[in-house]
Amino acid sequence: MVERYEIRLSGAGGQGLVLAGVILSEAAAIFDDFYAVQTQSYGPEARGGASKAEVVIGTEPISYPKATQPDLLLALNQQSYDKYAGDTKKNGLVIIEADSVKPPASTDFRLVAIPIIDLARKKIGREVVVNMISLGIIQELTQIVNYESLEKAVLRRVPKGTEDINTRALKLGREAAKEFKEE
Repeated sequence: MVERYEIRLSGAGGQGLVLAGVILSEAAAIFDDFYAVQTQSYGPEARGGASKAEVVIGTEPISYPKATQPDLLLALNQQSYDKYAGDTKKNGLVIIEADSVKPPASTDFRLVAIPIIDLARKKIGREVVVNMISLGIIQELTQIVNYESLEKAVLRRVPKGTEDINTRALKLGREAAKEFKEE
């Protein structure tokens, strides 16, 4: 674990990215004993507008809570990719929603394209779990938090009665990350 690891989750309002950021930060701070902070912003339109959540995880106290040069970017739509990809650290990791984001041919970061929305629809039957699939992907590709810690944080935060669908989506994300290669 590096001293400071910055994550930016971006997409459209209503995709659960704020909840995903809260869950990821709690997995790190409560269950894995790291320092972590989480911030968020979304457009006035809320559902459908731009949404961003940031998580900073570290081994030392965090003096500035915002991601300035993310080590990891999740971009679930073209707008968020276009707005945030340029901030990503050189050789950082960018995970894109493969059917929604078309990156340029050449980038200075590692790129992983996974059809996250399609997986949610076809394998779970509900698009609402895109955020949990994304967390599973992030955990598998980065190992920034332990999987068990992430699952515990998910179970603490998701609404009662949705635990099964959310943990299935988390596992699906983990499996998908193993299948898709970096481009």
